[in-house]
Amino acid sequence: MLFNRRNSQKNLNRKDDFNKVSDIRSLFNSLSSSNDFINHQGNLKGIGYWVSFYRSLIDGQELHESVLSVIPTLETISLEQIKENIPIENTLITSTRKVIEEKMMRGEIAIRLDTNLDECLLINIASKQGRQVGKPELEFGIISPQEAFVEDIDINLNLVRKRLPIPELQVNELTVGSLSKTKVAVIYIEGIVEQENVDTVIQRINEIEFDEILDGSNLAQMLYDDSNTLFPLFLHTERPDRIASALSEGKVAMVIDRSSSALIAPTILLEYFITMEDYNMPWVPASAFRLLRIFAVIFSIFATPLYVAVLTFHYELIPKDLLETIVASRNLIPFPPLIEALFLEISIELLREAAARLPTKVGQTLGIVGGIVIGQAAVVAGLTSNILLIIVALSALASFVTPIYKMGNAIRLLRFPFLLGAQIWGLLGITLVSVFLMTHLIKLTSMGHPYLEPIYPFRIKDWKDSFVRLPFNFFKSRPVNLRTENVTRQPQKQKTSKKRKNDFNE
Repeated sequence: MLFNRRNSQKNLNRKDDFNKVSDIRSLFNSLSSSNDFINHQGNLKGIGYWVSFYRSLIDGQELHESVLSVIPTLETISLEQIKENIPIENTLITSTRKVIEEKMMRGEIAIRLDTNLDECLLINIASKQGRQVGKPELEFGIISPQEAFVEDIDINLNLVRKRLPIPELQVNELTVGSLSKTKVAVIYIEGIVEQENVDTVIQRINEIEFDEILDGSNLAQMLYDDSNTLFPLFLHTERPDRIASALSEGKVAMVIDRSSSALIAPTILLEYFITMEDYNMPWVPASAFRLLRIFAVIFSIFATPLYVAVLTFHYELIPKDLLETIVASRNLIPFPPLIEALFLEISIELLREAAARLPTKVGQTLGIVGGIVIGQAAVVAGLTSNILLIIVALSALASFVTPIYKMGNAIRLLRFPFLLGAQIWGLLGITLVSVFLMTHLIKLTSMGHPYLEPIYPFRIKDWKDSFVRLPFNFFKSRPVNLRTENVTRQPQKQKTSKKRKNDFNE
């Protein structure tokens, strides 16, 4: 009985070995069905070898110089001997089908010998094609570093590590997307960040079940606390210096392979009106420019709805002299203020979209010429008043001051519910829509942290870098809402008395 069991166990082991060999051979047979997959066969001292790779993924010059030219010089051929003599790191000998498939799809070549076709030597000679590091396009700065992320995750990690050359900077790489196999690097500073934030980010990424993640924007939408909102809950940036600044505050960053932008979490609403140049100039002009941006956004949202509300319900609020001018400008216009405002707002949005989708030079020309021609023609044709044209143009101009593009899109769309409220109930309608907006903002969270902080909940310590930017000697602690492990940013030093020397007397 025992003898029969041993024989059956041996047969099972032999069957498993046969299936393993057949499994790897079937893998290469299936890969060979693609026209860009190469199976190069060679022979050295009577032993045949195979070099298999995707032509479109590898560096052809390195293949010939570092691999194919080395193999004929070997005295004895084996995978271990090839591994020792090839001047390339990151080599691996394996017989696992999943590992072979994943690494070959990322630009590695597989070397097999006829004497043992169930083992492969994997060599990384992936082609490093892509953009060079250039200037930021969406977050351009005048007196700030002129480097921006590219589509290569290793280059982007290098740009971050150059700014934070400390061993506490930790990188946790994950893979998402059953088809795209997109690499995501979760970055944080150990000893500063709250570990719960890191664990939450990693858990949410691991829970994603989707076949294709091609950009950070796709990933962000799947990680949001609330996906039914206009407002971005993660800050998208193409600037490595902004990532370094966020990490030093105790936040978590995500760098996505094949994406030219990174994600920062958690974030608050006021961060979307802050530029890195605010920290590169004295605090007085930096605070003034920040207040100007916030005022411009408020003006962009409320200017046109206030015009509609006042002309529809509250014209008695307009001074008499100004009222005569407005009446004269609207004398021949057959439409109510709402239709007039919607016509101009939609025309502006059409010009924006057309200019963004056309080539750069054509788009700039279309934006300038189209705006002038359409605006002037609309006034002459009696479709809109020249006063509303000025208000809509200023509102569109004010919406461009938002440093973060995704927040600018939210501001553009917010004007339309306010317009409808102004047409239905006047100033009361604008107030009601404002209440709904504030309620929504109060309920929003980013990775569980309040989105409207430090306004709600009210935290006086975080006002030092909110509507205004105070001098750096006020930045003694990290933001309260991040609950960092290390709160102190400026260690206290013992003050030493300094005596002024009179060099003239000496």
